[in-house]
Amino acid sequence: MAFVHLHTHSEFSLLDGANRIPELVQYVKKLGMDSLAVTDHGNLHGAWAFYQAAKAERIRPILGFEAYMAFGPRQAQQKPNWAPAAYSHLVLLARNRAGYKNLVRLSSIGYTEGFYRRPRIDREVLARHSEGLVCLAACLSGEVALYLRAGRYDAARESAEWLAQTFGPDNFWLEIQQHGIPEERLVADGMLQLGRDLGLGVVATNDAHYLRREDAEAHDVLLAIGTGTDLDDPKRFRFTGQESFVKSEAEMRALFADHPETLENTAAVAARCEFDFEKRYFLPGFPRPDGFATDEDLLADLATRGARARYGDPLPQPVADRLAYELSVINTAGYAGYFLIVEDFIRAARERGIPVGPGRGSAAGSLVAYGLRITDVDPLAFDLLFERFLNPERVSMPDIDVDFCFERRGEVIEYVRERYGRDSVGQIITFGTMKARAAVKDVARVLRIPPGEADKISKLIPSGPAYSLTIPEAVQKITELRELVKSNPVYQRCVDLASRIEGMSRHASVHAAGVVIAPGPLSEYVPVCTAPTKGAGQSADGDSIICQFEMGALEKVGMLKMDMLGLKTLTVIHDAVEMIAARQGHRLEMDRLTLDDPKVYEMLRRGRTAGVFQFESALATETLRAMKCDRFDDL
Repeated sequence: MAFVHLHTHSEFSLLDGANRIPELVQYVKKLGMDSLAVTDHGNLHGAWAFYQAAKAERIRPILGFEAYMAFGPRQAQQKPNWAPAAYSHLVLLARNRAGYKNLVRLSSIGYTEGFYRRPRIDREVLARHSEGLVCLAACLSGEVALYLRAGRYDAARESAEWLAQTFGPDNFWLEIQQHGIPEERLVADGMLQLGRDLGLGVVATNDAHYLRREDAEAHDVLLAIGTGTDLDDPKRFRFTGQESFVKSEAEMRALFADHPETLENTAAVAARCEFDFEKRYFLPGFPRPDGFATDEDLLADLATRGARARYGDPLPQPVADRLAYELSVINTAGYAGYFLIVEDFIRAARERGIPVGPGRGSAAGSLVAYGLRITDVDPLAFDLLFERFLNPERVSMPDIDVDFCFERRGEVIEYVRERYGRDSVGQIITFGTMKARAAVKDVARVLRIPPGEADKISKLIPSGPAYSLTIPEAVQKITELRELVKSNPVYQRCVDLASRIEGMSRHASVHAAGVVIAPGPLSEYVPVCTAPTKGAGQSADGDSIICQFEMGALEKVGMLKMDMLGLKTLTVIHDAVEMIAARQGHRLEMDRLTLDDPKVYEMLRRGRTAGVFQFESALATETLRAMKCDRFDDL
C-alpha cells in the first residue's frame, strides 16, 4: 500500500469524532493498510488504547494529536488584530521516543498553560519541543491554510518557512484535502505552489471523523449534541457533505489523481514513525530517613517492628517465617518503595485524625501490610493468602486500595502532593459514555422529540445492574418497545441513531479513587490536563493535575497508581464515635471491638442491615436471614 491515513479522529475528540478505536483499526486493516495515525483534538486520551489495538492487528500505530495553535502568546485571551482566526490547527506526529515525549509535553502545556476555550500552544513552546516530531499543516483551519484563504500568500509562506525551519524540511509537510468544500481547491493550489517555491513535500489526507460514508448522519448527531443545538438548526456547526470518512486508497487516488505523489508521501511519513512504549515501571523515590541505605532495609525495619507490636517480641516462628517470605518476594520484585509510600500516607492520615479503613481487597492477605498498619486485618488469624495479593510466579504491580473518611480524603491527597511535589501527583481521568437510555434521550433532544415521549422510549430499555440491554437487544427482546418504535417513524429514526452512538465517550470526569505519583513532573511521563473546566469534568479542584490516560492505560505504561477511596461509611462511624464520646464520656476504640458480640449477629439475622457496609442490598439481607449467621466466618 502507498497511502496511509495521517489525519484521523477517534471518539476521544469528544462529541466530534465518531470512530471507535477497535473498529477503526480493524477497518483500516480490512482496507489493506499497514499504518495509521490517530490525531484527536488537543489531547492524547486514546493514545494507549490505539497503540494496543494497532499492535494487536499488526498495524503500525502513529501517535499524534491535532494541536490548537494560538497566533500570539498561548496565555492571551484576545487574538492579535493581524490574526486570521482565534486559533489554528496543526497536526503533530511522533517519529520516535523523543517525539512522543514532546507530544506529551505539548498536549499538557496546552491544558496547563494555554487553555482558553481550547488547549492552545504557541510558537515558543512548539520550537522548544519540536525534536522527534513530524508536523503536517492540517486542514482548512491550519495556519498556512487560513492565510491562503485570506489571500495572504506571503504570510502563508512565512508560516510554512517557520514550520520547516522549526521541524526541519524533511519533517514538515504541507497538507491538502478534498471533502467537497469549495475553498479546499484554493488552499490545495496554494499548498502545491508553496511546495514548489520552498522545496517542501505535500501530503494528501482525509480529515476522517467517522468510519464509513453512511456514518455521516450519526456523526452529525454527535455535533448537535456537543453544541446543544437541534439537528435541523440551519445556523449550527456542521460538516460540509459526507466525505469525512476513512477512505480506501482507491478512493483517495481518484480524488488526487493529478497529484499521486501526495499519496506516496503519506507512506514516506509513516515509514519515519517508529515508536514503542517502554516496558518498565516509573516509581518515585521514597525519602528515606538517615541510617537506611536502601528501601529494602527500611521496609524490613518498619515491618519487623510493626509485627512485634502486633504479635510480641520475639516473633512467633510462623510469623517470622511468613514475614521473611513476604519481604523476599516484595524485594525481589522491586516493590519495597511502593509499600513505604503507602505506609507513609496512611500513617500521615492517622496522625491527622483522619479515619482509615481496616483493609480492602487482596492486600489484607499481606503480613507486611499488617505490620506496617496499611491494613488492620490479621492475615494469619483469617488464613488469608499472600499470593492472591502478590504472586512470585506472576509478578505484577501490587494494588493496595485504601479507604479514607469521605470528607477528609482530600487532605490525604494534599499531603501526598506536598510530599512528592505538586506537579508529580495527579488524579485520573475517566470518561462517561453514552449508555442506552442516555443515548436515546440525547438523540431525542436534537430531533426535538418532546421529553415525555423520549422518557417513554428510554424507560423501556432495561438498564439495571442485574439486567441491562443495548438498544438493538432491547428492540429485539422487549415487545412493547418494538411496537412503540414501529408506531412512529421519528421514534424509529431516534432509536436507529442512538444505537449508532451508544457506548461512545461523551464527557470526561475525575476517577473517584485513583491517584498517580511520578518520579518527577507528571507531564514528563504521561499527558495531563487540569480540572474542572480544562478537560476533565467537575470532580476535582481547579488546580488539580489530571492524567489524560485512564486508569488501565496508566498501569500499562508503568505509572504508580494508588486507590484512595473516600468512604462515607468511615465518616458515619467516625461521627457516631464522636457523638458517643460527647454524650457518654467514653470513646470507643474501633480496632478493639470484639468479633463475637451476639447482639450484632442477632441484628443481622433479623435483616437490620441499613448502614452496614456491603450488606445493605436486598440480596445480602435475605442471605443473612436465610443462613442465620452467628459468627464472623459466616460473614
